Amino acid sequence: MNPASIGLSAQRLAHLDAMMTRRYVDTGRLPGLLTQVYRRGTLVHTGAAGQIDLERRKPMREDAIFRIYSMTKPITAVALMMLVEEGLLGLDDDVATHIPAWKNLGVYATGVPTLIAGPPAFMTTPVQRPMKVVDLVTHTAGLTYGFLNRTAVDAAYRQQKVADFNAEGGLEGMIERLSVMPLEFSPGTAWNYSVAIDVMGYLVQKLSGMSFGTFLRTRLFDKLGMTDTAFFCPPDKRDRFASCYVQAPGGGLKLQDDAQQSAFAEPPSLESGGGGLVSTAHDYMRFCRMMLGGGTLDGVQILSPKTVALFSMNHLPGNRELADMAMPGMFSESGYSGVGFSIGCGVTINVARTRLPGTVGEFFWGGAASTAFWIDPKEDLAVVFMTQVLGSDARLTLRRDLRTLVYSAMTESFA
Repeated sequence: MNPASIGLSAQRLAHLDAMMTRRYVDTGRLPGLLTQVYRRGTLVHTGAAGQIDLERRKPMREDAIFRIYSMTKPITAVALMMLVEEGLLGLDDDVATHIPAWKNLGVYATGVPTLIAGPPAFMTTPVQRPMKVVDLVTHTAGLTYGFLNRTAVDAAYRQQKVADFNAEGGLEGMIERLSVMPLEFSPGTAWNYSVAIDVMGYLVQKLSGMSFGTFLRTRLFDKLGMTDTAFFCPPDKRDRFASCYVQAPGGGLKLQDDAQQSAFAEPPSLESGGGGLVSTAHDYMRFCRMMLGGGTLDGVQILSPKTVALFSMNHLPGNRELADMAMPGMFSESGYSGVGFSIGCGVTINVARTRLPGTVGEFFWGGAASTAFWIDPKEDLAVVFMTQVLGSDARLTLRRDLRTLVYSAMTESFA
């Protein structure tokens, strides 16, 4: 199809590829990249550059498999909302209704992780109100991530290996470890990137009566034709698996996880709904197309249009922005200004404040290895971007450039 027929410029889409390649691949900031743009029922553009494996000189390929890390979160959110639609829980439920051991969780007051065996000893104060499921959905539950290296609480998360993929006990073990941890703050009072979405995966597992991975595979991936999305990459697909890199101290990239000897080569003990999946651009675009289609793809209904519409709404208290609620110095896969939080992902609520082109109600997120996606229902647009570099200082910049170049390719708006 001619891109012009759906309001996009072929010349400007080509410029998107050229600019991203020149700025990020040719300079050695990314090993390679893969971009897909879908609009009005058509995959109108696929752009590829660079390599999936620098050591073996394997070129980028459209069916490459990537670690999508936090792009797992919106998938987990959809799984949770499937159970909400079935009446098994509600966003306004107290979390303790489903996790009784969490009924008396308190807010950190003082204390440090102990170096001896056993749970950490902290003093806490009571919460202002009980933790709700919506607090998990929006990262306002008072939970944290161990990698943040900010507080005594996240230090305890690291020490206790709260949500490590290979920690003992899987999701149930994670819930047990969290039951003796204090909260960073009272639920609903701040925004803090956290293991909250992993907890949502546990709720899906508990309420559905099947393992979280089995639920995703049978209820979501098989139905949507997402054949390469899973919590590990099996041997017969290893030739398509991208190696993962980090920025080298002196510039360039160094190997972080070899595709042929990967930590993702075997099923993990903990199926992380917050960051454990591997996937392809094709598969993730199938997921985006389902959401863009109001919950239905190729005649298969996953969610109702009314539920999907919730993803375009800001669920932070008082319609506040991340800029108003995020803890100082907080990590995010997004900028803060003009952005709220919907169900497991960010949502644009004030385009001018983002300083980027876009649409109110578009929802999005990214992964730790610099992957990204967004869905713009009003423009009938979805974009998936894949690469594989952890901790890149170009992570937010490249997403800014990608968003600018895609929207700059528009010749007409359907909003």
